[in-house]
Amino acid sequence: MLLDADDAQLVLVDYQVRLMPVIFENQLVIANAVRLAQMAKIMQVPVWASVQTPDKLGYNVPELDAAIKAAGGSTLEKMYFSAADDLIDLLRPPVRKAPMGGNARSLPKHMQKPAEPEEEGRSTIIIAGCEAHVCLMQTALELLEQEFDVWVVTDACSSRSERNRDAAFDRLAGNGAELVTTEMVAFEWLRSAEHPAFKEVHKLIK
Repeated sequence: MLLDADDAQLVLVDYQVRLMPVIFENQLVIANAVRLAQMAKIMQVPVWASVQTPDKLGYNVPELDAAIKAAGGSTLEKMYFSAADDLIDLLRPPVRKAPMGGNARSLPKHMQKPAEPEEEGRSTIIIAGCEAHVCLMQTALELLEQEFDVWVVTDACSSRSERNRDAAFDRLAGNGAELVTTEMVAFEWLRSAEHPAFKEVHKLIK
């Protein structure tokens, strides 16, 4: 199964100013998170972000915060390690039935047009964040429990230690998350070099 930009939402977890300096490969992780937000803007993928106790850890690093805002994203403050409880209603909006035109409801049933399909929320969550073995992992596992399709962008995630990061990836994969990279997300969203956004997205990753 390939990623579909039309069914995707991007979640970026806790890239905070007082946390990132101690994170393994922090500059690479931040750069890829920024690329994900920029690609989401281009591909019209909704963006959500979180920060854990910002009074202690600060807000997301400025370059990422700017990219999230440029994409029209929202940042939620949380106290629990998992962001799932704060995000769940936003990620899964109520199902809406397409409106029927004119006075169609008053017509006899055999004269009414077939109902349009119901509009459903986007069920694929592209997620990345820090620390991989704490806030990122707990958020992803709870989203899996809520029956979202969860794709973890490994090169945009990390922890203070490489061992903790890798343990998180092992556990997430064992629980049904797909592990991908930033470039995999980009090229699967595009699908073809003929996509109108190909040149713009390609500039971000080459």
